[in-house]
Amino acid sequence: MIRICATEDVPKGTVISADVDGTQIALVHGEDDQFYAVFDECSHAAVALSEGEVDGCTLECWLHGSRFDLRTGEPTGPPATEPVPVYPVEVRDGDIYVSLTPSNGVTR
Repeated sequence: MIRICATEDVPKGTVISADVDGTQIALVHGEDDQFYAVFDECSHAAVALSEGEVDGCTLECWLHGSRFDLRTGEPTGPPATEPVPVYPVEVRDGDIYVSLTPSNGVTR
């Protein structure tokens, strides 16, 4: 697990981009108060998902509106059809840690 930042650096309902050992991830503080990490690139248009909008447990790509379930990486709306990698997140002592081994088996 690699420390990313403090929990207070990611307000509820927001997303930040982080470079984790050369892998760009989108770190999301979901509206369910959980933290999620997904690969920071839409599987449809190769643009940064971290620039999108958080809606519940989904992240919407700003370019064409593809939505991804933050828990599974699966697209929940077109035009994306391929999932994005999802990374395990752990919160310890007010800090957020991420593993670069995808929990959903999807590689980039």
